[in-house]
Amino acid sequence: MKVLHVWNIAGVASIIAKYMDRLFKTESNVVMRKQFDKFGLTVYGETWNCGAKAFTFKALWMVRKYDLIHVHDFDKFVPLLKMFYPNKPFILHYHGTRIRGIANERRKYHQKADFIIVSTPDLLEDLPDATYVPNPIDTEFFKPLEDHADNSAIYIIKQQEELGENLEWPKSMAQKYGLKLSLRDRIENPIPYAELPAFLNQYSYLIDRDYIKSLSKTALEALACGLKVITWKGEIAEGLPEEHRPEKVVRQLFHLYLRLKE
Repeated sequence: MKVLHVWNIAGVASIIAKYMDRLFKTESNVVMRKQFDKFGLTVYGETWNCGAKAFTFKALWMVRKYDLIHVHDFDKFVPLLKMFYPNKPFILHYHGTRIRGIANERRKYHQKADFIIVSTPDLLEDLPDATYVPNPIDTEFFKPLEDHADNSAIYIIKQQEELGENLEWPKSMAQKYGLKLSLRDRIENPIPYAELPAFLNQYSYLIDRDYIKSLSKTALEALACGLKVITWKGEIAEGLPEEHRPEKVVRQLFHLYLRLKE
């Protein structure tokens, strides 16, 4: 089976493609605009240095070579797929802010999809008929590398004021658990994806955001590296949950792919 992933939110498409090809002998490709991959997340697939229209037309032309199309957040692409390739199965995969709280506004796009999945449970509040597929974490890449500094915590600032990010939250959690807090602004001082495991392994705790009621992908990556994570509830989580292991996620997706191809 040949699978094309269009767009690559948080590198999830690359992880799915990598493990799907390895475990189920699919032939996957991931395409992403270089301008929107500033952290270097497309480690499996290719990035194109082009504008929006050129990307869309090039991706549409590529679709003809694939058996199934997996679209990540790029919901405006869905009506075009339906128009030019009405008989090809495709999935629309929402990852967060593209749909959170604005499902009705984007209905003209997602109502055209053959199947909709969401990457965090809270998104089912926006799309109750969607299917939840957990975010996979590349456990070959994110793993414990060294002893973590005792009682050290990192909070990564995402500068998403519209989501209500509040720096009093990490400060209060650090005080609650007696932790030495470090802050890192990912916009002004970005962390390349290739360097993220080593960066996380410097700390013993990661304080996750409190304005979204689910674990962030970075929090899951921290858990895979052996850190403890302070969740949006103010509670401590330890160990990567089994549902986020890449082998489990791609097995779930592969069975879904087979159903859509029938």
